[in-house]
Amino acid sequence: MNKLLSTIFALAAFGGATFAVQAQDIKASAAAGEKKAAMCIGCHSIPGYQASFPEVHKVPMISGQGAKYITSALNAYKKGERKHPTMKSIAVTLNDQDVADLAAFYEEQGKKAPTETQSAPKPSEQVAKLLEQTKCNTCHGQNFNTPLDPSYPKLGGQHADYLYVALKSYQTANNPQVGRSNPIMMGMVAQLTHAQLKELAQYLASLPSELHTVPQARFR
Repeated sequence: MNKLLSTIFALAAFGGATFAVQAQDIKASAAAGEKKAAMCIGCHSIPGYQASFPEVHKVPMISGQGAKYITSALNAYKKGERKHPTMKSIAVTLNDQDVADLAAFYEEQGKKAPTETQSAPKPSEQVAKLLEQTKCNTCHGQNFNTPLDPSYPKLGGQHADYLYVALKSYQTANNPQVGRSNPIMMGMVAQLTHAQLKELAQYLASLPSELHTVPQARFR
């Protein structure tokens, strides 16, 4: 486990340095991102909206995620490191400036939404063991809302069914439509059953959240 954690910290440092170099020539604009978000709002701006393919689940809340995470996720869909037909078809149309603007928009949009104030529930004995086994908070932080690196997602309060599908996708191989290839996450979830992944997802979803769905005026 210590060796794995050392690898995590090294990859985080390298990823942050790479992003900084790439970002030097791009100035993100949340205002520009708002205009470019038309392709996103049909799913991500409808509270409780469910995706139906490849698997039924609520689409993730992205208002309030960090800009670096949204950038990382979009680029992963573009490269095929995350497999999802709809997201890939959108991501491949975006250039680096588009990605930066959309990321800035959703980070800024999250700041305008109300903040949850409830305290974190105590995990069950089984979930506590799973959290100790996986060390998820090493990367995703206290209450799973303060990631070690800004390119990692906030998980607290995210939809449980989406989290379950996302975690399960790291166990999926040789599927052209489903799967994620992040080596750290693949190693973490390889040791868990689907039932255990679902327990983790349900607990993470119950935590105080910095994530929201902010409806556009046309959907209110």
